[in-house]
Amino acid sequence: MSAINNGKIHASARNAGVGVLALLLALTACSPSTPQPGGTSQSAASSGAPPPAPATSTAATSTAAPSASATVPADSDETAPPQSGDKVISSTVALDWTWPGPGQPFEATHTNPVPLPPPAAAPLPTLYAIGAGMHPADTPPYDQLSFRFQGGFPSYNVEFVPELLADASGLPVPMPGTGAILRVVFHGAQAHTADGTASTITSAPAPSIGYPALTSYAPAGDFEGVLTYGIGVGRPMGTVPQTKVRVYEVEKIEGGQHLYVVAIQLDASSWK
Repeated sequence: MSAINNGKIHASARNAGVGVLALLLALTACSPSTPQPGGTSQSAASSGAPPPAPATSTAATSTAAPSASATVPADSDETAPPQSGDKVISSTVALDWTWPGPGQPFEATHTNPVPLPPPAAAPLPTLYAIGAGMHPADTPPYDQLSFRFQGGFPSYNVEFVPELLADASGLPVPMPGTGAILRVVFHGAQAHTADGTASTITSAPAPSIGYPALTSYAPAGDFEGVLTYGIGVGRPMGTVPQTKVRVYEVEKIEGGQHLYVVAIQLDASSWK
């Protein structure tokens, strides 16, 4: 009798254990898995599969070196709407902010090979366009007149002068409404076709520009490879601090043309 009772007790214990185990399994199946750090669930972690790599922000981790156009402001006074293929090839500060007063000219020298006859292009760099623009948000703020050449950079000098004289007559060139005159002389350059019958300039602003620092400009000669311009600056030299000048040389593709830009910038801080 005791053996039978003992057998019933053991069977009851086994049945109770099985019931508890079944209850625990059921509860486990219904409970959600606890998310792990990084968004990996417990089931994925226990499967042996490696957790996905965390997302990375390209902007935050980019270490690419800035382009030339990002570190050096390129000429931005385009004479035509941007087109596909426009790009800056190089941009260089030829003259940092300084005052090229009378007797203190800034000079830049460039050498261009003379093409063999018959020339495929004009024998000298030719002036293709002139652009102008205000840049009041820059530091310092400045006004700019840019000369766009085809064929290469010409040599040039930049100097403040008491008056602008025409080449080759030597007669004064009127520049009304300006306080000072900055003369720019390009050597080994021209603004006319090889046969001398037409101008090569396709676009240019009106002579009376009217910016704070850059008031006007005027041609003063296109003779025997010497191209001269006067730039009117809106204050006299003798009564106020001298206007500083900066020059950029920019090689670029613009509107399908390969251009060499000499950008003359005038410090406009006194008018800000």
